[in-house]
Amino acid sequence: MTAPVFYDTHAHLDFPDFANDLPETVARAEAAGITRILSIGTTLESSRGAVQVSERFEHVYAAVGWHPSHVTSAPDEITEELRALASHPKVVAIGEAGLDFSRLPSSTGGTAADDALYKQRQARLFQQQLELAASLGLNVIVHQRESFDETLELLRPFTPKIRAVFHCFVGTPADQQRVAALDCLVSFTGIATFKNAATVRETIRACPLDSFMLETDCPFLAPVPFRGKRCEPAHVRDIAAFIAKEKNFTLDDLSTHTCQTAQRFFPKLR
Repeated sequence: MTAPVFYDTHAHLDFPDFANDLPETVARAEAAGITRILSIGTTLESSRGAVQVSERFEHVYAAVGWHPSHVTSAPDEITEELRALASHPKVVAIGEAGLDFSRLPSSTGGTAADDALYKQRQARLFQQQLELAASLGLNVIVHQRESFDETLELLRPFTPKIRAVFHCFVGTPADQQRVAALDCLVSFTGIATFKNAATVRETIRACPLDSFMLETDCPFLAPVPFRGKRCEPAHVRDIAAFIAKEKNFTLDDLSTHTCQTAQRFFPKLR
């Protein structure tokens, strides 16, 4: 019998955390049955790095985008640079893009006006990437933190043309249903295994099988029993085992559905 396989649909293999052992990290993932890995860009430089990683390893793919937390270092226009990178045959999505209001300027002495400008810049950065995705026929990997309603509002006009996955999802079952109503997906990380993540587990139990994917967000958010250590794509196996138990499914069932969902969402992922 063939062992079930899984995908890591959100990793950051270009980060310095993997500089000294990237080939070994990818090999461990393959040994654990992780047959596809998506390395996700967070700036223009990081996006270039994600593409370069995808060129080194057959089963690694890339997404290119600009993370909202890096908005202060973003130029006014990022579209053409990302468009050039997105033409690469192994780039399967735009992202990660979105909104993050968890660390506003006012938290470090800024004013309400500073906060408003910061949010406006993030919204413009996000909108540029949504427009780019729509023009290229690519889907979007969405980051949202303390900005769920605002993210949905900006995304909604584009959903007839593109779909989004809300990565590292920690929302309620009702939040997931709002995402699904736009024909979009969510993705779960090792947070599901954390003791204080009861809401995430409730959402996982309520989430239809074809509406979510699996990811690590490595090097962050290593699942139990690796919590506090560097996360890596091989840990998708542990996340999958935990989620299968929560949903009372076999690993084979979870493998089939999450991999098929990922292939539909990322058509270039083969």
